[in-house]
Amino acid sequence: MIDTHSHIYSEEFDGDFDEAIARAKAVGIEHIILPNVDVLSIERLHRAENRYGNYCRSAMGLHPTSVDAGYKEALSVIKKHLETRPYVAIGEIGVDLYWDKTFLQEQIAAFEQQIEWALEYDYPLIIHSRNAHNEIIRSVKKFKNLRGVFHSFSGSVEQAREIFRLGNFKLGINGVVTYKNANLPQTLTTLSLNDIVLETDAPYLTPVPHRGKRNETAYIQYVAQKLAEIYNVTLEEVDKITTENAKSIFTGI
Repeated sequence: MIDTHSHIYSEEFDGDFDEAIARAKAVGIEHIILPNVDVLSIERLHRAENRYGNYCRSAMGLHPTSVDAGYKEALSVIKKHLETRPYVAIGEIGVDLYWDKTFLQEQIAAFEQQIEWALEYDYPLIIHSRNAHNEIIRSVKKFKNLRGVFHSFSGSVEQAREIFRLGNFKLGINGVVTYKNANLPQTLTTLSLNDIVLETDAPYLTPVPHRGKRNETAYIQYVAQKLAEIYNVTLEEVDKITTENAKSIFTGI
């Protein structure tokens, strides 16, 4: 399995980072992709990747909730890092209107600038879209030949199909799919397993049976098990297909 979205480098893992990696390996995780959040998270991101070589792979980007009036300065730091070392993706980028709409135009500008960098460096995108599907679609439609993952997808079938028309995109499915009142399982029954990649978003969105506790990459097994139930296939088949899907997007892992 591949965890295509984990913030396991964050301070929540300062006390047991190595142990969390060991637990991930023990349940069959082949790679962990680490999306950046802001300027301050870059050092932690690189430290995790440097410590675990090819196992932890970093993505570089400015998260939409980190965008404010000084976003251009933050983006200049992001660009300097893109120029100095390789990454597996541009991310985590996008638009988030759940927490605050103050900097909507700045979020859109930062998102589109980073899409341009993805094309420049031939990287896939890791897209964060919360309460902002229409804004994301409008921005992405301006570009061609894109690939990537719509992180933490929980939208409708119609929204999923709209995403697929934009380019080579997969849907990142995490612990939300295990929640009792989630509509996501019903949505996925009309979509193909070939369109899905696994993710945790650790330390957030912890799946059942550990909901309410800190999430970690090892818990991706519960997401995979739920998908096996939804698609009526074996866990091994889910692991195989979602891993192939991830590798088709994130070249070099």
